Amino acid sequence: MSSVALNQPVPDFQADATGDQTVRLADLKGSNVVIYFYPKDNTPGCTTEGQDFRDRIEAFEAEDTRIFGVSRDGLKAHENFRAKHGFPFHLISDKDEALCQLFDVIKLKKLYGKEHLGIERSTFLIDKEGVLRQEWRGVKVKGHADEVLEAVKAL
Repeated sequence: MSSVALNQPVPDFQADATGDQTVRLADLKGSNVVIYFYPKDNTPGCTTEGQDFRDRIEAFEAEDTRIFGVSRDGLKAHENFRAKHGFPFHLISDKDEALCQLFDVIKLKKLYGKEHLGIERSTFLIDKEGVLRQEWRGVKVKGHADEVLEAVKAL
């Protein structure tokens, strides 16, 4: 699978998600889709980011937009994270990194002086036809959900 490109159709994919769901991009045609990648469940930045999307869910739904969070955590961890914070959207488990590779979000990161491969906080906006319309890489959490919502409204 090659990686996605701006203003090009996103290749169809399917992935396991919370709520015993299998998310298929093809099934989401007719809705805008926001996919946000985050490093790890229950860490401060990732929690805040999820809460910001949660707190704006009605505005996203008014724009016919579905939201999905993605990390390499397993479904059990995702279910707990989702329940703990009342996320009204599903979280995708990408343990095999297929989606991470499709969207090219695995980057070399430094933590406490040690280098490791991890998810670069990134968000992607796919329009109702399945075309990638906007991407944000190296996301700073503060104000990000509002920025994404404005981009959705501009479609």
